[in-house]
Amino acid sequence: MENRNTQYEEGALKIQKLTSAEVIFQVVGCGIGSGALGTAYAARKGGFPVIAIWLLLSGLLTLFSMYYVAEATLRTRKMIQLPGLAEKYVGPAARVLIFLAVVINSFSCLIAYFNGSGSIISQLLGVPQIVGTFIFLIPSAIVVYIGLKAVGIAGKYMSYLMIILILVLISASFVSKNAELSRLFESNWDYAIPIFNVAAFSYIGQYLVPDLARGLAHDPKKLAPSLLIGQIIVAILLILIPLGTFLVSPSNNIEQVATITWGKAIGNWAFVSANLFALMAIFTSFTPITQTLISNIVDFFHFKSDSDPKTRIMLMIICLGIPLFLTVTGMVGFVDAIYFSGTFAAAIMAILPIFMVNSARKNGEIKPEWSAGKLASKPVQATIIIVYGGTVIYHILGTIGLLPAGW
Repeated sequence: MENRNTQYEEGALKIQKLTSAEVIFQVVGCGIGSGALGTAYAARKGGFPVIAIWLLLSGLLTLFSMYYVAEATLRTRKMIQLPGLAEKYVGPAARVLIFLAVVINSFSCLIAYFNGSGSIISQLLGVPQIVGTFIFLIPSAIVVYIGLKAVGIAGKYMSYLMIILILVLISASFVSKNAELSRLFESNWDYAIPIFNVAAFSYIGQYLVPDLARGLAHDPKKLAPSLLIGQIIVAILLILIPLGTFLVSPSNNIEQVATITWGKAIGNWAFVSANLFALMAIFTSFTPITQTLISNIVDFFHFKSDSDPKTRIMLMIICLGIPLFLTVTGMVGFVDAIYFSGTFAAAIMAILPIFMVNSARKNGEIKPEWSAGKLASKPVQATIIIVYGGTVIYHILGTIGLLPAGW
């Protein structure tokens, strides 16, 4: 076995060391974003039991898929992004497919973030929604420009605050005068599958893994445990948000950004606290997703470096300008962005890593210090293909009116 400090090579993507905590909270930050804020609204026709079960299942299957990417990354000498890994182990078509999934998902996320942040800041400060969007955008973009390490540090401390706030809000929900436990047991499984797509969107994080693997290239054994801990925290927080919202509000009163409904139902202090939580949640997703989108574009188009200032500024203008335009013009709404991305990008992100890890086990360049083991067995992989492939078929049938739509 080669020295683990020298076995991985930098390419256009530079290695910036991360700690386990920074990796964990980048996973948490990515998971607790627009998907978390949209789950209650998306599930309002199905009920809390439906979204809770789907969040558990989707979280587990996404973790397995992230492990496949992790193993493929650790078997590869040169540090490359998910599209590069897909091309290396599956072929050129897979590279394009994964890249499109990354772009679609990232733009869907950013549209949801711009919509959500603008709406929240508008409610908090009484400014126009577009002004609220720019109040959020400017400091967030500065952190992204600084780079991966800044994203990791900011995400870690923001995540600590988010966890404290959500525990306070959940406690307040149970003692609120508007609390009704019976709402937590109401369900309608006719809407189960479209709700799954929103749950799947909340966890999409496979494209973060190569960046996180770069950050832990000095100690790759810590990657898988860090991903597991991050996903467990994400699952708990994702379930608590719709739980609190359904507990204090009738389903027909739930707004697209759940924390607005949640806070209003408890009181003024909770309204401010819930929406500060939402802004932090959006920030901790916005920064790693934008960072990873830039890295993927650099890798896909073979730019010289992701740390070159001119390249970075140009890509930030493109990556943020397009979703900002779609938000400002009202062409794509908050939950619509989540649902579209949850259907197609989540399916591609979940299924293609199966073929990547199977090929990497035969053709990889390095024997890694960790592997997914039996979690990459044929029955597990078949389950992922059936579940995520089924959601795409459902979406198509729902679009043409043969099955019930989500909302």
